[in-house]
Amino acid sequence: MSTGRRSSAKTAMMKQQGTLNPHPERITDNLFRDHAFFDPRDLVQSRYEMLRAVREDGRSVATAALQFGCSRPTYYKAQGDFEAGGMAGLVPRKRGPHGGHKLNDEVLDFISQQVEANGSLPGAALAAQVLKRFGVQVHKSSLRRALSRREKRGG
Repeated sequence: MSTGRRSSAKTAMMKQQGTLNPHPERITDNLFRDHAFFDPRDLVQSRYEMLRAVREDGRSVATAALQFGCSRPTYYKAQGDFEAGGMAGLVPRKRGPHGGHKLNDEVLDFISQQVEANGSLPGAALAAQVLKRFGVQVHKSSLRRALSRREKRGG
């Protein structure tokens, strides 16, 4: 297998796993410039080496952050993530809420009751009722999709 194909496969894998460094060109550390083992596209490896440079080599946080193409707050976040979870802690996680936080079971039960009691209601009317009852603003399409998913699961 050629180096180009291996590089493409690795890039695709890192992209899929969310570990592809969006700015590998910002890394100026000698390890990543002089040694083939160190890949500036590998976000986890570059973050670990940044932490190691401060802890083991005695570099300042500002210098290490600059050489590894990130900010000091990014350094401290990586440090906290590493202390909390080791290498796995350096793997980026999806940001924001995970799952439907507005349309919980209580809201969906209410919507189902309204549909049963009143027949098929327009989505806008259901959304208005949810806003009035729970103080949660949701789009009519979101309500319909959530009900559809719930019916498919048998709930």
